[in-house]
Amino acid sequence: MKTNNLVNTHQLTLLAVIVAANVAIARVFLIPIPMTHGNVNLCDTGIFLAAWLFGSKKGGVVGGLSGFLLDLISGYPQYMVFSLIVHGLEGFIVGKLTEDKKISAKSLIVSLIAGVLFMVLGYLVSDSLLYKFSTGIIAVPMNVIQGLVGALVAVPLFWRLRKLVK
Repeated sequence: MKTNNLVNTHQLTLLAVIVAANVAIARVFLIPIPMTHGNVNLCDTGIFLAAWLFGSKKGGVVGGLSGFLLDLISGYPQYMVFSLIVHGLEGFIVGKLTEDKKISAKSLIVSLIAGVLFMVLGYLVSDSLLYKFSTGIIAVPMNVIQGLVGALVAVPLFWRLRKLVK
């Protein structure tokens, strides 16, 4: 018996592949930011795609696991729990803003702005707790750039992939 509330093996496998691909791509395109103890990467691209294509819950899972694992293998273990929460909620928010409606350019933009703002604020808080508020402030521009670059890569990919996934 198959229910809509449970993730079946196919969906679980697909999510695992998306997380693995997202971590690998983000790891390849990783730019450390010495003054902030963080980095700029393409993790947000996979989070946006998962949220748009599969909804809020799966977007949250991909976001949380991708951020957590990327920090683990990139030498930023102090951020692992923060990334699990920040990127997980980022994926959930982006997916929630687009999952119950036909996705349009406007809804993509609104969800991207919300996701990037949440991610930037989440890391401002994270950096402030781990180090000090000035560290969090210094990281804001780079986190905005990371989010916008992730969005610029994700939008054209989404328009190409959406018909394949449905």
